Amino acid sequence: MKLETPVPGGPCWAELGTGDLEAAKRFYAELFGWRAETDPRQEAGGYSVAHLGDAAVAALTPRHQRAQPCAWSVSFAVTDADVSARLAMEAGGTVLVGPMDVFDVGRFVVVLDPAGAAFQLWQARSFAGAGLFNAPGSLGWVELLTRDPDRAETFYTTVFGWTVRSSENYLQWGVGGADFGGMIRMDDKFPPEAPPHWLPYFAVADVDDITWTAVVAGGGVLMEPSTVPDGPRIAVLRDPQGAAFGVYGGEHGR
Repeated sequence: MKLETPVPGGPCWAELGTGDLEAAKRFYAELFGWRAETDPRQEAGGYSVAHLGDAAVAALTPRHQRAQPCAWSVSFAVTDADVSARLAMEAGGTVLVGPMDVFDVGRFVVVLDPAGAAFQLWQARSFAGAGLFNAPGSLGWVELLTRDPDRAETFYTTVFGWTVRSSENYLQWGVGGADFGGMIRMDDKFPPEAPPHWLPYFAVADVDDITWTAVVAGGGVLMEPSTVPDGPRIAVLRDPQGAAFGVYGGEHGR
């Protein structure tokens, strides 16, 4: 993506809710070289921040409820979480959690868009979000999968003011024209029970090697490595607990 740091309206963080925190730490350490540090405070609930070097790149956290699926979520930076939450509701979204303070690090909201895809709003205080984008092992793209792309375009441009660039088969989201993600229509190839969702993509040096590493480490392949015309090589994987995520190599743009 064309963003290098968190900016208002752009993706700032990716967070995994998992049923086995220690297994997730081992898997992503083997895959991306992450070093996870767990917040020792009891009220933090096992929240663990993954690092590459000194840079925070993502979070791993136990699921809040047993019925909650193991899944990745994406957070978008906002200047005022309360105002953005109100805009989301006025545009047809649903607020599930918050607005709520997280210690002294920021204020967050969990939102469902009108089609049911969950995402988070993040108002930074002492923590702005990921300290590294686009480098191997860090967040480099986010993608919305939805069955109602027209309504999604209206919703997200209303809430965030995103710019939109469309090609024949793909729409790209941007902040001031700086693309950071895209949108795919969920067609008949997706099982009917698959919910709309945001999918994070992490940069890697070699998509095929990472795919093999994921399988050997107990994960799986949801979309085999393939090369996007005039774009990067990508794959969609799942970790051993079933959480889906994407990987890409090279410049991610279409």
